[in-house]
Amino acid sequence: MAQRPWGVRELVATGLAWLAGVALLQCCERLPTATEYALLGLLFVLLLLLHRRHWLALAAAVAVFAFVQAGLRAEMRMKPELHPAWEGRDLVLSGRVDSLPIAITGQGGMPGWRFEFAVESVGPAGTALPPEVPRRVMLLAYDSAQPITAGERWRFTARLKRAHGLANPGGFDVELWLFEQGLRASGVVRTAERLQAASWWSLDAARQRLRTAIRERVADPGMAGVLAALSLGDQNAIAHSDWNLFRDTGVSHLLSVSGSHVVLLGWMAAALVSPLWRRSRWLCLRLPAPTAARWVGVAVAFAYALFSGWGVPAQRTVVMLAALAGLRSVGLRWPWPLVLLAAAVIVTAVDPWALMQPGFWLSFGAVGLLMAAGGEHAEGWRARLKAALRTQAIATVGLAPLSLICFSQLSLVGLLANLVAIPLITFVITPLALMGGLFTPLWALAALLTQALMAWLKLLIAWPAAVWWLPAAPLWSQGLALLGAVLVALRLPWRLRAAGLLMTLPLLWPAVPHPPAGEFELLAPDIGQGNAVLIRTHGHALLFDTGPVYAPGSDAGERVLLPLLRRLGVHRVDMLVLSHRDVDHVGGAATLMQALPVSELRSSLEPGHPLLRTPMPAKRCEAGQGWTWDGVRFDVLHPTLANYDAGLKSNDLSCVLRITSASGRRALLAGDLEAEQEKRLVQREPDLRADVLLVPHHGSKTSSSAELLAAVRPSVGVVQAGYRSRFGHPAPPVLARYQAAGIAVVASPACGAWQWQSATLEHSCERDLRRRYWLDRSPASVGLEGPQVEEAPAVEVELAF
Repeated sequence: MAQRPWGVRELVATGLAWLAGVALLQCCERLPTATEYALLGLLFVLLLLLHRRHWLALAAAVAVFAFVQAGLRAEMRMKPELHPAWEGRDLVLSGRVDSLPIAITGQGGMPGWRFEFAVESVGPAGTALPPEVPRRVMLLAYDSAQPITAGERWRFTARLKRAHGLANPGGFDVELWLFEQGLRASGVVRTAERLQAASWWSLDAARQRLRTAIRERVADPGMAGVLAALSLGDQNAIAHSDWNLFRDTGVSHLLSVSGSHVVLLGWMAAALVSPLWRRSRWLCLRLPAPTAARWVGVAVAFAYALFSGWGVPAQRTVVMLAALAGLRSVGLRWPWPLVLLAAAVIVTAVDPWALMQPGFWLSFGAVGLLMAAGGEHAEGWRARLKAALRTQAIATVGLAPLSLICFSQLSLVGLLANLVAIPLITFVITPLALMGGLFTPLWALAALLTQALMAWLKLLIAWPAAVWWLPAAPLWSQGLALLGAVLVALRLPWRLRAAGLLMTLPLLWPAVPHPPAGEFELLAPDIGQGNAVLIRTHGHALLFDTGPVYAPGSDAGERVLLPLLRRLGVHRVDMLVLSHRDVDHVGGAATLMQALPVSELRSSLEPGHPLLRTPMPAKRCEAGQGWTWDGVRFDVLHPTLANYDAGLKSNDLSCVLRITSASGRRALLAGDLEAEQEKRLVQREPDLRADVLLVPHHGSKTSSSAELLAAVRPSVGVVQAGYRSRFGHPAPPVLARYQAAGIAVVASPACGAWQWQSATLEHSCERDLRRRYWLDRSPASVGLEGPQVEEAPAVEVELAF
């Protein structure tokens, strides 16, 4: 009996099964073992044998195949892996600079470059077994005597460490980003030797020459950075402050070589080729003009995406265009949902990790909404303007819940900003930036238009409540809001649209959990080498220190604390306590105080310190101060007035804060207090017992005296330190002291953000809550003897989709 041909039902089932299989792998804590792969292979064969009985069997087989192939590709990407024993040791790496170097500024203002490096060989290390180094690594070179350019071959002596990033609730997953880029280690260059210049005809050399030309011809560095981003995909060329402006006005998706730019160039090429092709009868007889124009457009889009750095958004767009062109070329007239599903399958077949990127969902969501909303063909400029406004409104309203889910923010001026930015950047500035390579005066015109656009964006962002930040909402409310957005965007009766609007309310006004009255929550975020602890009671929030400065213009306040506070629904800090003046404790304070209202500041800062030049009420920490919030008692235990008069160094003037719940549970935050003052504190305070101790001075040898540990007797000691920091915190003798006292030590490099509830004594590590196969699983390199990796600015990635 002849088998019934596939229909829409079977195609949809297999497409969704493929996506489900790929998505399931991204939820796994680890990759399958060899035995599990074998069992999955047997299951795949069995389902294939059963597919004639029922079409669902084939869909299940596709899901299994998608899961297995994605897993095997992940295995290949993860190997070879840098063994922890080789972290922090000098390795001689020879290879090729595999990206445009990005100018950075290290701590202390030292200039340098960050770039991707394709390792071709590893020099002898003087050991029986040669070190295994990942094929691609990210390197930072400071104060290099020779400029480093893309495509060159170099020999570097570098100290590497495994791909490791900060882990905080709702924070950016640096390790996933590095994994997607194929970068399995990072390091700092110690010595460098150029082996071979880039070939003049190479793509890397051409991109480097174009970026150099833009910087030389455009006087304003900010405008030069924007033009480089649009033409080369060099997003890191855009100044950090400009990125903040683009992000807050909702136009950051336009400032990268994203799908819209790739589609525009492909469409322009197709529109140019089609009439020319029709002029030749010979060409039309061999290949129809629409087909030729379609594939020429795909080829031009591919070439542009390749020249612009082959970024992930551009890759997705090229694959999607090729898929659509292929479907049309073979004569398949599928309904648009099926075409969109086919494109998603092909995109994830090329890049299984695309599902983890917000840009994937925003891109397909926007196209799907516009296709679903439909619209008549517009005649005349008024009808076309109306259609354009409707399209922008659909995209803005329909994607608003998805944007909130992905980024926890919504630009309320985004519609007005995009009405100007989309046509100006897409149809004017981007073409001028590209054609400037042929006729350089066009760059000056593009820069002038960009300045005008930025003036418009600055006017919008100055409006009150221009950006709406919302706390994280539960999963059910996210799904409900997405469904409601679809109903609002579609051409449906107004009653259904009103119902859709109501469905978004749980996302827009989520219920924020708070500790019960009389209890508190302690959250020690993962901030690297520094201190920052958030204490929340039922109705108040206290922040103890604000973490370090990572590099000029980048600090823990902006990168960690503000996103975390907004995600938790903390819109005001009732008290900011700055334990002492060291930059790893106050580095994020200025940023925080500018972005959030702070009711009161307490610190041991000296008079005249820049952070005290604010209109907010400020007091000096002094032993004996205390207050009660929502039944929770706060007591300042150190320093005393005599300590200030004695002129002690800043560490010994650290504010020490004790928090006591109504149930008697305590936490003690000790700043960078050193041993001598610890002993004096023990003598002065009869009862220092606490359940949680913020380990003084990050576990330095100068602190955590035996007397303090005996007096406090904590159950847990929390260490906030950098991964393989050059300071070697916590020191091995200090760890041994805690172990001998029976105190569990939680270190942020291994744990990520640590959360503790005084009401239930429950505690959790962020790395345990979100275990995924790409996360670093090596034992935390803290307290290890031997060479450490120099402290380097954390990887900053500006995301634009």
